[in-house]
Amino acid sequence: MTEKNTEHYFSAQPAGEFRSTEIAVRLSHGDYAVETAGGIFSPDHIDAGTEQLLYSVPTPPSTGHFLDVGCGWGPMALTLALEAPEASVYAVDVNERALELTRRNAARLGLANITVGLPDSLDAALRFDLIWSNPPIRVGKSELHEIMNTWLPRLNVSGEAYLVVAKHLGADSFEKWLGTQFADTHTVTREDTRKGFRIIKVVRTN
Repeated sequence: MTEKNTEHYFSAQPAGEFRSTEIAVRLSHGDYAVETAGGIFSPDHIDAGTEQLLYSVPTPPSTGHFLDVGCGWGPMALTLALEAPEASVYAVDVNERALELTRRNAARLGLANITVGLPDSLDAALRFDLIWSNPPIRVGKSELHEIMNTWLPRLNVSGEAYLVVAKHLGADSFEKWLGTQFADTHTVTREDTRKGFRIIKVVRTN
């Protein structure tokens, strides 16, 4: 991630006119055209971290409630919905422009099983069987930890989360914190290491 990509972490309404553009991407073994725009994370392509997570994670279950935390224009949520059309997929972000793009891309791909919204818009009683996230490391530890403390407890028992973090951005210390913070309720392991990224697996145990 470069500094120019960090605005989306903080801005509900990014500066600049909303001008969408079309790019070609590969999702779930298929080629698709999607909409992106400036003022969101990685508008020109699937970012390297997300790409490594998508290569590393197991195929999602065929049904369940799945969550993409920090959806951007939607590559993880779209992949989940494509691979598990009978599942309910939820995509959240703080950036309104990212949410609009994810909605548009879900409609483009004919994916009616994606619900898109701000984090606070989801029913507080909703629990998840699977979470995928490329968490916004650059927001700082306090806010990052708050994000984890918000969503990881909302896994169902035996539910799994897969998180991708660049090694040079503190993946190892983040993994250690997760293992300590959630020691009583979750197991934390390293699923994979790919091209400078750690894929961290978190499983709810009780």
